[in-house]
Amino acid sequence: MTTTTTTTRSAARDDTRVGDIRGALGTIRRDDVTSRRGPRRKLMTLLAIVGPGLIVMVGDNDAGAFATYGQAGQDYGTALLWTLLLLVPVLYVNQEMVVRLGAVTGVGHARLILERFGRFWGAFSVIDLFILNALTVVTEFIGITLAAGYLGLPKVPAVLLAAAVIVAAAFTGSFRRFERIAVTFCAGSLLLVPVYVMAHPATSQMARGFLTPTMPGGAGQLSAVMLLIIGIVGTTVAPWQLFFQQSYIIDKRITPRFMRYEKADLWLGVLLVVIGAGAIMGAAAAAFAGTSGSGTYTDSTGLAAGIAAHAGNAAGVLFAIALLDASIIGAFAVSLATSYALGDALGIKHSLHRGVKQAKGFYAVYALLICTAATLVLLPGTPLGLLTQGVQVLAGVLLPSASMFLLLLCNDKDVLGPWVNGRGRNAFAALIVAVLVTLSVILTTSVLFPDITTTAILAIIAGCGLAAAAALGFALATTRRTAAAPINRQDRENWQMTLLAELGRAPMSVGRKLGIGALRLYLAVATILVIIKLVQVALGH
Repeated sequence: MTTTTTTTRSAARDDTRVGDIRGALGTIRRDDVTSRRGPRRKLMTLLAIVGPGLIVMVGDNDAGAFATYGQAGQDYGTALLWTLLLLVPVLYVNQEMVVRLGAVTGVGHARLILERFGRFWGAFSVIDLFILNALTVVTEFIGITLAAGYLGLPKVPAVLLAAAVIVAAAFTGSFRRFERIAVTFCAGSLLLVPVYVMAHPATSQMARGFLTPTMPGGAGQLSAVMLLIIGIVGTTVAPWQLFFQQSYIIDKRITPRFMRYEKADLWLGVLLVVIGAGAIMGAAAAAFAGTSGSGTYTDSTGLAAGIAAHAGNAAGVLFAIALLDASIIGAFAVSLATSYALGDALGIKHSLHRGVKQAKGFYAVYALLICTAATLVLLPGTPLGLLTQGVQVLAGVLLPSASMFLLLLCNDKDVLGPWVNGRGRNAFAALIVAVLVTLSVILTTSVLFPDITTTAILAIIAGCGLAAAAALGFALATTRRTAAAPINRQDRENWQMTLLAELGRAPMSVGRKLGIGALRLYLAVATILVIIKLVQVALGH
């Protein structure tokens, strides 16, 4: 394997992605190769790097997340807070693998899948992602209309102004200007902290909720609670995150030399996700405890009204502003993830360092998503409920393939070299992927069959568990027969992938062929069922 130095990003497809790191909070010159010693030097480096992890995580606490976390707090109090702590390692491990892929390869997630696993999987990933993200952006504008309605703002001007802000932020032709706008909106997510303080949930109940896993509601509500937990996981771990962060890291010109700082950036984002989600659950729990509204969740407007009735009008207004802020940053991230992925797949220039004239296709996709979503929300008679349901279904369909290819790429020595997963990381990542795939199957099934029972959910869990155990056994047996060569992890900071065109297709072992074949079968069945379900809903049956 030929190596390259960090001064030449041979794998990158866009020459604008080579140069100084110009982040929202600082700059690192391309020729600055001095060691980062001393607290001040390290802090300045971290400030320059901060952005990718922060935006991808806060962007996932979007309009859909407000609804899911709010429902958990309104209907079940603080009893489901423990799910947030369980999500911390899931979020970090998934996105940490993406961090390595971006910094080391210089190639976006969609392009890696296309080149290493063939046109079918590359096309499937991009097309499914495009449809899913387009629907997700619609849900962000639904959040904008709900927030504007609560604040007493007219719907049409509010939506048009939000769309203009979202489009203008990316159309500046400057990576730094976009990131400064995005980071400002990320800081706006902290408005949930004073909302939490004003609602004043009991500290002892919050601590018990975080530290004591429970399934509230008794046996009669077990299936509903399980589906809500799956919804919490689904709204927090989304396929678009993989595509966004990998491409954004490349666009920001982050190399393996700054890996530890980017991981710290990711931890900061994870921390803000937990703070925001916990604040929403805690405020909703305190606002609706002992009231007639407990257990009767409607939407985010109802949450704001309940919080206002409990903690004062200021708390309700702040909650609505935070929802508006979250919807906008979510639209930023999801639209950019789509533009990056299509740019990767089609080979067109796709960088925020380029102006509109230099990357017309990239910006056209971004603007098209925003304008289409805004139009659909404003058009009378648009089946917004059906579109929201479509987001759930497609997320469930795409997540297994996205998770599997992420794990395969992070074990590809030609792609990551000394940065590939070790045995311990692989075991933990494989466990997380197995759990995400299981939850994805349950989520998809529950949307297709709304009356799903607890017995059926447990049967799916058992079936997926048996399949995972069989796959693990096969992997262990294969590993024993073919001992892997030791990985030399020295001088990792100077290792980068060679030109992707020189690598060709990834070698396919028997295990990989079986796994990908099973994935094809699942996707075929799920897609057919999804089409049938959506047609039934559209026809009103």
